Amino acid sequence: MELKAFVQSYREAFGENAQLPLLFGYSDVAVADTAKIGGCFFKGLQAAREGTPVSLSAEVIGCGGGKLYTGFSDMPERVPNFVSLTEKYKRTPEMVADYVKSLQMPRTTKPYLNFVRADQAESLDGYEGVMFYATPDMLSGLCGWAFYDSNEQDAVVARFGSGCSTVISMTVVENARQGHRCFLGLFDPSVRPWVGNNELSFTVPMSRFAVMLDSMRDCFLFGSHAWQRVKARIQE
Repeated sequence: MELKAFVQSYREAFGENAQLPLLFGYSDVAVADTAKIGGCFFKGLQAAREGTPVSLSAEVIGCGGGKLYTGFSDMPERVPNFVSLTEKYKRTPEMVADYVKSLQMPRTTKPYLNFVRADQAESLDGYEGVMFYATPDMLSGLCGWAFYDSNEQDAVVARFGSGCSTVISMTVVENARQGHRCFLGLFDPSVRPWVGNNELSFTVPMSRFAVMLDSMRDCFLFGSHAWQRVKARIQE
């Protein structure tokens, strides 16, 4: 399924009120002249959600953790203490350091990380993953779609992490290994002010998304009475 066909199918499955997902990937070329974002860079992604592409870089991202989890820098020395002792998200700084190491997030060789809404992109080529901002009803559809052609116990996973690690780091690493896992995210209290109070993220690596596209119109999202009732509520 080509990108334009996916956008049409997505709107048919979830309705016009459901926001289109963002495609994200690294590039040597910026798709937008994005001003520096102080603090959490998710506040800057609102523009992409509204249809204006966003290009992140080491210079644009003002948060040290954001630079780390997007692959633009190594872990700043202060991160373990800050996450544990200030934010209190992990019991010890050593646990934070072990967690970051376990992610195995590589340093990117590209200067830009571009975010483009699906209807504003020309194709799926060159992207690492697809990020959906999803309400519980939308998650019902997205998770069900991911489970439709897979019995893997980790077809959809929810892991600890900052918004940028659960959306970017995990997806990038999964795509690099041509993996099948999709990720729930945006549980991090620090990112919550910058997303809707009824939203989480559902992120699919491109390695998995290409497969899911082939089964999309065969699953319950089309022609299922149960889903039509949920879809109607999404449209309210």
